[in-house]
Formats: sequence, C-alpha cells, structure tokens
Amino acid sequence: MSIVDELRYPTRWYMKLSVIVLTFVVFMVLATAAIAGVLTYWIVKPQRTSSEISMASFPGRPDEVEFTVPGVKQGERKGWFFPGLRGAPTIILCHGYQSSRGELLTLVSALQDHQYNVFVFDFTAHGANDGTTTFGYHEAAEVRAAVDAIAQRTDIDATRFGLWGYNLGAYAALREAEKDNRVRALVLDSVYDLPKQMVKIGVEKTGVGGFPLMVWSAQTTFEWLNHQYKGDRRFRRSCRN
Repeated sequence: MSIVDELRYPTRWYMKLSVIVLTFVVFMVLATAAIAGVLTYWIVKPQRTSSEISMASFPGRPDEVEFTVPGVKQGERKGWFFPGLRGAPTIILCHGYQSSRGELLTLVSALQDHQYNVFVFDFTAHGANDGTTTFGYHEAAEVRAAVDAIAQRTDIDATRFGLWGYNLGAYAALREAEKDNRVRALVLDSVYDLPKQMVKIGVEKTGVGGFPLMVWSAQTTFEWLNHQYKGDRRFRRSCRN
C-alpha cells in the first residue's frame, strides 16, 4: 500500500494519529490566517473621528487649505493653516494612529504663540478621510503634498519647514524629511523601525497576540497589502541607524 493510500485510509494506529494531528494543524493554520486577516483589516481601517471647528470663532485665525495627494484615487485633503509671523517657518504637525488634527490644537496654539506658522491635517483613514492606513508608507506622500501646498503661500518662508509627528505621523515625517531639503527641523515621538510593528501592537491589544503565528500572519497580510513598498530597503536600514 502506498503512503498516499495509507494517509487517505489509515489502517495503523500511528497513521491514524498522524492524520488527526495533521488535520488539526491544518485547521489551526487556516483559522489563524482567517482571524489574522480580519484583525489586519480592523487595524488598518480604524474608527474615524471627524474634527470640525468654526473658522470664524476659533482663536488663531486659521485658514482652511485644500490640497491633493498625487496618484491617489481619493487624494483630496483639507487642513488648517494657523498664521504666525509673516515670513516665518512653518511647522506641520502629523498626528498619530487613531488620532486626528483636532487633538493637536493645544500644541498648535503653543507653537503659534511663538510666532511660527502651523499646519495640521488628517491622514488617510483618519478624520473625514476614507481608506486604509499604511502606517507611514503612503502617509509620507501626504506629508510631501502638504509641504508642497503650503510652500506656495507668499506669507511664509517656503525653504524652511519643521515636522512634528507621533508614531504613524512620526514615521511619515521621518520618511519625508529624508528626501526633502526644505525640512530643517524634525521632532519625533514613538517612531518605529517598520510599519508592521504597529500591526503587532494592534494584534496584541486584542488579546490574541499570544496565539502561535497570529502576529506573524497579521504582519504578513499587512506586508502583502503593501507589497509595492517591499523594495524600499534603503530607508528601512536608515531607520535603524
């Protein structure tokens, strides 16, 4: 009797046990992959909170600025520009994961009091913007589009920008600052080496991170969804240095 036939119709006790164990392992792997896929979707598409203020009544005399992220289907963005001293540098604040521009208004006021121009906006999948987050891969292009839009103003110094970011925003700001000479200052809080590390944190928060292969499956799913950034090795090494 061939091995295949023995696996299909086991007659020996150890082969029966092997088939049971193999079936259980396959089921667990498939179940883990399915759960990890659902978790990854929840993680990259967080619950959004919209931040709306009255421009007429809000302190700081903000202007609403609209800009477009090139190459994105739903790339229209809106941000708030808070003017400081005319001709002064501009600081762009990049919010964190599951946050929004509205949560940065206290920091905006503090920076504006020091005569800086300040700009805040919401990333993809945050605020009023639909889509899924890439934890900094694509968001760096949004930071670049914001810098380009503000640089067109005549009341600022278009050659001097500062970027402030927290986790998601920190990674996107760092990714943009590496390529943009207009960025003269960089303040980062809780920046990570690779975006998939945020997926690991998200899975662990659900309480199932201890299950075998769960974190790995979720991170693999995330990297598959963002396969176009797979070749971006140079930036990954620079983040570790």
